[in-house]
Amino acid sequence: MGALEKVSASDVDHHLRWARDSVRMTQQEAASKIGFALARLVAIERGNRRVQMNELRQLVRLYGLSVNALLCQEAVHVDLALRFRRLPNADDEVADESVKIISRLAKAEVELENLLGIKRIKNFPPERQISCDDVKVQAEQDALELRQRLGLGNAPIKDIVTLLEMEWGVRVYVRRVDCRISGLSAHDEALGPCMLLNANHPKERRIQSAAHQCGRLISNRNKASILRTDKTANDREKHYADAFGNAFLMPPRAVMQKLPETIIGSDKLTRRHVIVLARFFDVTHEAMVRRLEEIGFVKTGTWERLRDNGGITDQHVKQVLGGLSVVDEQKADANRPTTLRLGALAAAAHRQELLTEEQLSELLGLDRIELREVLDDLEIEENEADAPLILFA
Repeated sequence: MGALEKVSASDVDHHLRWARDSVRMTQQEAASKIGFALARLVAIERGNRRVQMNELRQLVRLYGLSVNALLCQEAVHVDLALRFRRLPNADDEVADESVKIISRLAKAEVELENLLGIKRIKNFPPERQISCDDVKVQAEQDALELRQRLGLGNAPIKDIVTLLEMEWGVRVYVRRVDCRISGLSAHDEALGPCMLLNANHPKERRIQSAAHQCGRLISNRNKASILRTDKTANDREKHYADAFGNAFLMPPRAVMQKLPETIIGSDKLTRRHVIVLARFFDVTHEAMVRRLEEIGFVKTGTWERLRDNGGITDQHVKQVLGGLSVVDEQKADANRPTTLRLGALAAAAHRQELLTEEQLSELLGLDRIELREVLDDLEIEENEADAPLILFA
C-alpha cells in the first residue's frame, strides 16, 4: 500500500484546503497556476475525487510544503502565517517573506523531532498580562523577576539565543531577511514559542530584538509580533516590550555597579565610556546611552546630542577596543542553506531511513544537490568530532 493510500482521504482534502488558504490563494488561482481545471481542484478539496500522487506533488510544491508534511502522521498542521496576517505591519511582501521563513523552519523542525521521537523542552515563563498602570514600571519589575528566576542576578546575558533555546525551549532562527525586519515571534501550542532574528543586522542589534520579542511573548504570547525598522508601532504592548528588553539586558543595579569602574578618574561621560559599557552588556551604543538616560545618570537627549556631534564611529570603537572582536557564529550559520540543528535532524532521519532524500528535499525546501551538500558537510563534521583523542604522556 502506498503512502497516499494509508491516509484518510478526508485528512488529505482538509490539509490541501488548509495549505491553499495559508498562501492566500483562491481555488481559481491555484488551479490556473498548475494547469488544473477548477472543477478538478474543487472535487479534490471536497473529497469527491481522490488526489493522485503526481497531482499532490504539484499542489504541495505550489503551496511551499512537502508531500510528507501532508501524509505523515507525525506532521504538524499549523500555520503561523495566519497568526501574523492580522497584524497591521504584516501587509506587504517584506513581512510576508519573513513569515514564510519562520513558518517553514518551525514546521520542518517539529516534524523531524516527532519522527525521531525527540521531546523539546517546554519551560517558558508564565504569561504576564499588561496592567493598566505604568507599563515601564511593570516591565522593569517583570524583567528583574525573570532574571532572578533564571539565577542571572546582575550578570550580563552573553548569549541570549542559547538562553532562549536551552532554558525555555524557544525555537530561535537567525536568518538573512530584508533589513526592514528586525525580528518576528509567535506562539503555537504544537510548535511552542518561535522567534526569527535578522542575520543581516549586527549581533548587538539582534540581541536587543530578541529581548524585545521575549517581552512580546511574555506579555501576550498568543499574539504574533513583527518588529520593523520602517513602521513604528505606538501602543502599550510595544512600550512594554521595549522596557522589558532594556531591563532584561541592562538591569539598573548592574549598570550602576559597572559605571564607577568604567568612568573612574573622569567627571563626565565620554565616547570611550559608552563603547566599553555597550560591549560589556552586548547592546548598541544608542541603547546604552538611552538606558543611562532612563536611570537618570545622564540627561534626556544625550544620545541626540552625541549623534549630532559625530556619534560613535567604527574608528572610535577601534581606538578603544583595539583589535578586539567578537566572532558572530550565528551570522555564519545563517549562510547555510538551512539551520545547523535542522540539518542535523534531517541527517538523523536520513540515517535511520525515516525519510528519503526526496522527502527531505521537499520538507526543507532544498533541491537534491543542496540537500546532499548539507548531509555531506554534517557527515564530515561528525566524523571529525568523533575522532579519537591523542593523549601525550
